[in-house]
Amino acid sequence: MTTGRRALGLWSATALVVGNMIGSGVFLLPASLAPYGQASLYGWILSATGALLLAGVFASLARRHPVAGGPYAYARIAFGDFTGFVMAWSYWISVWCAVAAIAVAFAGSMAAIFPALAAPVREAACALIVLWLGTAFNLAGVRTAGIAQLAVTILKFLPLFVVIAVGASRLDAQSFTPFNPSGQGWLPVTTATAALALWALQGMECATIPAEHVADAKRTIPRATLLGVALAAVVTIAACTVALGLVPLDRLKDSTAPFADVATKLWGEGAGVAMAAAMAVSCVGALNGWILVQGQIPYAAACDGLFPACFAKTDANGTPRIGLVIGSALATLLVVANFTGSLVAVFTASILLATAAALLPYAFSAAAMLRLESRAPRPSAWRLLVAALALVYGLWALVGTGAEALLWGAGLLLAGVPFHFMQRRANRPARTAA
Repeated sequence: MTTGRRALGLWSATALVVGNMIGSGVFLLPASLAPYGQASLYGWILSATGALLLAGVFASLARRHPVAGGPYAYARIAFGDFTGFVMAWSYWISVWCAVAAIAVAFAGSMAAIFPALAAPVREAACALIVLWLGTAFNLAGVRTAGIAQLAVTILKFLPLFVVIAVGASRLDAQSFTPFNPSGQGWLPVTTATAALALWALQGMECATIPAEHVADAKRTIPRATLLGVALAAVVTIAACTVALGLVPLDRLKDSTAPFADVATKLWGEGAGVAMAAAMAVSCVGALNGWILVQGQIPYAAACDGLFPACFAKTDANGTPRIGLVIGSALATLLVVANFTGSLVAVFTASILLATAAALLPYAFSAAAMLRLESRAPRPSAWRLLVAALALVYGLWALVGTGAEALLWGAGLLLAGVPFHFMQRRANRPARTAA
């Protein structure tokens, strides 16, 4: 029987997956992929395949272990508390980095509507305003956020379908020339673009995180995960490919609103403004979903005694306010610290760091499935193969994020280790007393 706390059904959970995936890639990603042109399709093929493998991992793990926390929880079950803490910390980093990136993308869409906003200080202010409005909305509770996510996900699909349907008919052979303007070989291009493309597919695990708020979690989470990944992958890849084929690459690489440029080319300036508004709505939907996750990860870790107890405190609506507010504060610092270059550069740096920080928990989730499945009374050869392939993909994509993102990610991970040992010391008297 569904209780008041079980606020998310199949469609709300699917909307959380689709909304977070669509919202985290479709805005400025064509600008980040423009230096590689249509050769980015190599990365799309790899990342779409990898995303489906990882979705299979999360669906299988959620079916057997319907616990809150998603990737963090699975790593803890398989490898113990220290690994669980590192995965929770890494994934939390990826989430507030994602929040920062989406807020920046919203600022880009608003600058396309109101050109007066196209200045670093104003773009930063716009990004921070929507970030904290999203935080305030999530403070109203998980159910409110889930209903809003379903509505916004439906709205964001409509303009994307129109762009795909009309734009695809306008593509010709010249749209794919030059196919690979970077001049690099297919392997480095595939590795680099796969990391960027994975950002567009990040979010596949989101239905697993607020598990205690999902109705019939054992059935709903796996179905929502696989359905959401399939829908988001098809729409995102098609939309980005159309954008790369319609807008000149030299112009696209510096665009603050690529799909507004697509709409302008297809239907004129008015359509470009309308598309920028639609992208802004999509950003708000994605931001809403990621901020929801931003509070759930430290909440789940705190309930397991791995994060400070303050993160486990909830209000009357069941909302973990501390995690929401601290995560948004860290996202604010990332936005402010990086707004010295172009908006596209800020976005690209944020998504690579977010992707690197998420790939570690992804890889450990695949490793957790390998370990748990191999210990099962009747191990499934199919599940073991999916987990092994997902692990190989995750490690490859992690390398593709680049040295800078890996160094920053490693530094942030190391910064969290002292907190783990402090928390262990804090828990020791309680365990001794018990």
